[in-house]
Amino acid sequence: MDKDILLQLERRLGRLHARQRLGVEHDHETQVIGYGRNFFHIENFYSIHGFIRGFLRLIGLYGRGRRNAARVVLRHNEILSPRLPPAFDGFTILHLTDLHADMSGQAMRRVIELVDGLRYDICVLTGDYRGKTFGAFRAAMDGVAAVCLHLHAPLYGVLGNHDTVQMVPTLEAMGVRMLLNEAEPIVRGDQRIYLAGVDDAHLFRVDNIEKAGDAVPEGEFSILLSHTPEIYRQAAHAGFDVMLSGHTHGGQICLPGGVPITLDSSLPRRLGVGAWAHHAMAGYTSAGAGASVVAVRFNCPPEITLHHLHRGEPAA
Repeated sequence: MDKDILLQLERRLGRLHARQRLGVEHDHETQVIGYGRNFFHIENFYSIHGFIRGFLRLIGLYGRGRRNAARVVLRHNEILSPRLPPAFDGFTILHLTDLHADMSGQAMRRVIELVDGLRYDICVLTGDYRGKTFGAFRAAMDGVAAVCLHLHAPLYGVLGNHDTVQMVPTLEAMGVRMLLNEAEPIVRGDQRIYLAGVDDAHLFRVDNIEKAGDAVPEGEFSILLSHTPEIYRQAAHAGFDVMLSGHTHGGQICLPGGVPITLDSSLPRRLGVGAWAHHAMAGYTSAGAGASVVAVRFNCPPEITLHHLHRGEPAA
């Protein structure tokens, strides 16, 4: 552990928070069985990676899967809410997630092509910057930095289950305001909305939605960033109007029609990818721009998303 990074984290998060997060990471490193919300963590079981690649080569689909994984698409999502302040009607959020930048080089080059020239008010990154769940992260940070050079401020981010808190100083040096169970206002004239973010709720389970939500004044319009949508119930009952997530990759390897074989999350399949709602909260689960475990995709294109906020009643 780099002492300079530890000192930076202690200044940024406080001594207790920093040491707790690092300790939890250490406990979970390379854990395959147990911990987190899923009993089996395939992303940590590295023998399976070679098996999947070998099987796909055997049946002649590996090349196609790799090409699919590089074909990132731009999606648009309309979010309607009567609670949105008038000054924010038309507010646009660029949403990037699950970059896995060190193992998704072709996809990152496509992301750069897509974001150049895009118009948006803020950009949010909802975690999983690294391919593995442990070990070195410099290559991942270099990949993220290459993407960030083509994004315009303000940028906000949260950590995912593949990420170490040691990334935070580097990400913030790139201009990404990391929200670690925190919230801050976004102001237009005399009106404002709040953007909150929680730390990883899937593997490390270091999310604190109460702390993030306490920073949002009662009755204010608020958006929650969470790497995983698994905490959708807590988010809705905490009063958030919108929740933006990733993590599932939309299944990544799907049956024809986009039916995921697995979502690696304990949540209803209707929340696995795309737009959804729970009570009064609008949600969106991005399929992500990168790929996890093996850089292939089938029947599930990688994506970046522009969310367009408008005043109005959502469809029933």
